[in-house]
Amino acid sequence: MRSLTPIRTTTANLLLGAAVCLGLQTPAADVLAEMTPWATNEGGRMRIVTMPPEPDGTVRGALQIEPKDGWITYWKEPGEAGIPPQLTFSRESGITSQKMSYPVPKLITNGDVTDIGYDRAVAFPFALKLDKPTKAGQASQVLPLGAASIDVSAFIGICRNICIPFQAEFSLPMKAVRGTPVEEAMILNAASAALPSPPANDFAVTDYAMVKGGKVLRLTLRLPDSATAPPQVVVTGPEGHVLFESVDAKRQGHAYTLDMPVGKLPDNYDISGKRWGILATSGSRSMETSIVFD
Repeated sequence: MRSLTPIRTTTANLLLGAAVCLGLQTPAADVLAEMTPWATNEGGRMRIVTMPPEPDGTVRGALQIEPKDGWITYWKEPGEAGIPPQLTFSRESGITSQKMSYPVPKLITNGDVTDIGYDRAVAFPFALKLDKPTKAGQASQVLPLGAASIDVSAFIGICRNICIPFQAEFSLPMKAVRGTPVEEAMILNAASAALPSPPANDFAVTDYAMVKGGKVLRLTLRLPDSATAPPQVVVTGPEGHVLFESVDAKRQGHAYTLDMPVGKLPDNYDISGKRWGILATSGSRSMETSIVFD
């Protein structure tokens, strides 16, 4: 298991409480563009890219992370070690909802530890909803009290032989502009294209059940015509609980059945009515869906 090495912070006013004691905070100055400056540490760098607010208050953006060679960063469930990406917005920002999406990760094995994440540059798309939409010609109306920007703290794990918590604070300008910022739009479109697709007629979960006294999750998938190798399947259960090992896999035509040992669930966990996520990758295609237990 990797050790967790703290990095000394040099600025105050951090937004993530106790987690800050472990992280590196790199303040980024207010800018007039939709791309913040890069924040850097020994394992890589990160920044935030946003589009201008839409008339209804929606803001599309992405957290960009570029690990250095030999370093990795993490998916929403990091596997056996690591820290998933997190964005925390200031209470004064007037954000009523937010959602982050996650590009297709890979299983990365280092000795006896398996991580789920990225060993290359990656961008996590997100969408915000501001409580005061922009009025035509009045960009300052997008935020409470006429504020010109919102403050966000990004917190990620970036690892090689050790995991380094990495934190940075950014200020995001919320201004109306004419036209579409081309470079920002290209970055966000590429980030969206890297996301898994929803189920399709030729690639989906067709059956699932808990078997062997609830110790094994049995899945059956319909694989694409192009599938020539077993798919990679990752299942997310309760927060912090992820399945990626399988046994007794069998293929009959397009049907692929596998058993996934569940391991130890949280104490007093009642699976009835719970929704678990499934990410399956077959060749160049990836599909994400969820299952609900009776």
